Amino acid sequence: MNVNAFLACGLVSLTVAVSAQTASGPPPKSPPVKIIFDTDIGNDVDDVLALSVIHALQTRGDCELLGVTITKPDELAGPFVDAMNTFYGRPNIPVGFTRAGLTNVPSRFLSLVDVKDSDHLRYPHSLKRSSDAPPATQLLRTLLSRQPDDSVVIIQTGFFSNLAALLDTPGDSISPLTGRELVKQKVRFLSIMAGAFQTIAGNNHYCEYNVINDIPAAQKLASEWPSPIVWSGFEIGFAVPYPATSIERDFAYVPHHPTAEAYYLYNPPPHNRPTWDLTSVLYAVLSDRGYFDFSPPGRVVVEKDGFTRFTPASNGRDRFLILKEAQIPRVKEALVQLVSQPPACLPK
Repeated sequence: MNVNAFLACGLVSLTVAVSAQTASGPPPKSPPVKIIFDTDIGNDVDDVLALSVIHALQTRGDCELLGVTITKPDELAGPFVDAMNTFYGRPNIPVGFTRAGLTNVPSRFLSLVDVKDSDHLRYPHSLKRSSDAPPATQLLRTLLSRQPDDSVVIIQTGFFSNLAALLDTPGDSISPLTGRELVKQKVRFLSIMAGAFQTIAGNNHYCEYNVINDIPAAQKLASEWPSPIVWSGFEIGFAVPYPATSIERDFAYVPHHPTAEAYYLYNPPPHNRPTWDLTSVLYAVLSDRGYFDFSPPGRVVVEKDGFTRFTPASNGRDRFLILKEAQIPRVKEALVQLVSQPPACLPK
């Protein structure tokens, strides 16, 4: 272990020790939020940034990543997630892969998982191909069945395919409950990056990418999902572009960083990529910090072209995030600090 890694691990240990000794200090921290991350990682680099945020929040004790399910039908998507989890010191987080039969668009950065330095993988991982992972619905059922009631927050930053399919799963050896019953019993709320709830570049009927890539699944989920849903529309992440200067400067604590390298391969600085998926993570884990405001309750319906129409209703299941101009600097600062936060113990 190099000196920087030793110091990083030592600081974490010191923090834990000091916290344990200050029983008379602030009240105990809330238990970590149990989360499942459902992602189309490989299509856009914001999913990579979002996964970095999750790991940073877990290192801070704010969340626990139970598992990751993938909706991008690419054989390198699962290995890439496994490599990211390994980089952050959590190689045993389970990964599930879609069986929805979606069309794959070649990724600009997933090939990083096959890059070697000399004869060693630059980013070690044990999962060789996505199809070696269990079906996403099977992993979702397993993870949910093991958790206390009303304790899990699911974050969906990709297509609706996995979660819609979960609703139709029957009782089995994992749980006697159907998928819909498991969601109703175990999921506290669903945090989705999808849709649009404000006018986008003069278009008041904007059909967002995550929705239109599997409209039947989006319609099914919007119609049948039994827990509360908080939607982070296109307009939220678009208003908070991630500063390219951070990619250029804040990841030099290691010779190679998967997040920074994926960003360069996707669209290099000075490009500032919107933080669409990151906003759903930030809200899901730190929902009480006032980063965002909310719409009144209502109901979202996905129309046949993929447009997400929101209708207010006092007993509605859905709300969408609202970001005021004064909130943008605080959200951006939080995301930059979290994305660039080093792992608790730096990779050797």
